[in-house]
Amino acid sequence: MRTIDLEALLIFRTVVSEGGVNRAAEKLHRVPSNVTTRIRQLEEYLGVRLFRRDGRTLSLTAEGTTLLNYATRLLRLADEAVNELRTGKPQGVFRLGSLESTAGSRLAPILSRYHAAHPGVVVELVTGTTSALLHRVRNVEIEAAFVSEPFTAPELESLPVFREELVLITPRGIEAIHGAKDLGRLTMIAFANGCSYRRRLDDWLGSENVIAERVLEFGSYQGMIACVAAGTGFAVVPKSVLGALQAADKIREHKLPKRIAANRTHLVWRGRASLALAGLIGMLREEAGEEAPGVQDAHPAPAGA
Repeated sequence: MRTIDLEALLIFRTVVSEGGVNRAAEKLHRVPSNVTTRIRQLEEYLGVRLFRRDGRTLSLTAEGTTLLNYATRLLRLADEAVNELRTGKPQGVFRLGSLESTAGSRLAPILSRYHAAHPGVVVELVTGTTSALLHRVRNVEIEAAFVSEPFTAPELESLPVFREELVLITPRGIEAIHGAKDLGRLTMIAFANGCSYRRRLDDWLGSENVIAERVLEFGSYQGMIACVAAGTGFAVVPKSVLGALQAADKIREHKLPKRIAANRTHLVWRGRASLALAGLIGMLREEAGEEAPGVQDAHPAPAGA
């Protein structure tokens, strides 16, 4: 049975990444007509259109998007096979996602150790909300990501790695918060929807029939904390972030109910872990005081709340 050859997938992926046939041809050291022919042959073999053509502009069809996900995975596996057989060591680009809080307060020493242990790997770190990062892992845009409970991802592998305590922060002039109802007239400061910490905050407010009168959305903890310190409203943040940003003296910190405060960060990934990812998983398990068993021993993702 004939199968798709990797060269055809490489040409297809390059056309997508370069945004057109001419740029792809230049990068691949081919003539444009050859690239066009290979794409047409691939479409004929699969029996689908991979691109919509509008003049010189190309955009992926739904089938093209599906193939791109598989092409990325297959080409990555091919590279890993060659690297492993030749050197037995991870090499190349490792695309890793993270919550901003985890990147800012947890990852620096871990990535420093990782770089020392695996100098042939280039880590590309991207940040986002739990929802956005899960989407990118599912679509193979990144290989793995640090995300926070609650989340639902039964199709992904998961390893709990950090315990976090969430705290409520308010301006220093607010000395005591006895419950969510005390926040009803204040502005909620949070990340955009898709943030798991915001989901916990919404659940707490909802349990006491409280709706924040206004919501201000920020893209960084520095901005959120500065806004709270200026007297604008309240927010929920990991306690570790306050320490990392040396911000505890700028705001008032309040305890949250245990069911809201107790949280864990997980590393999630899809399918068989690459050599680069396996190295990170082993390092995380060592830091947790465990032996580093096989990657397949990691358990499925939690069902969420």
